[in-house]
Amino acid sequence: MGSPKLSKAEIEARTREAGERAKAEAEERRRQEPQKEQAKEIGGRKGPDPTRYGDWENKGIASDF
Repeated sequence: MGSPKLSKAEIEARTREAGERAKAEAEERRRQEPQKEQAKEIGGRKGPDPTRYGDWENKGIASDF
């Protein structure tokens, strides 16, 4: 009465197909959304966003979290 046993290859194929479908759906939603202009940051830090690079630096002291 249970579901049929699937081979590892069948499971990987189904997982890959589901991921590809999800990616295509997300891309389609992004295309349909109106593009919003990002607001300029007022009084923010100079240089690249520290969270993007995984650390923060303040007065020469870097901290990771």
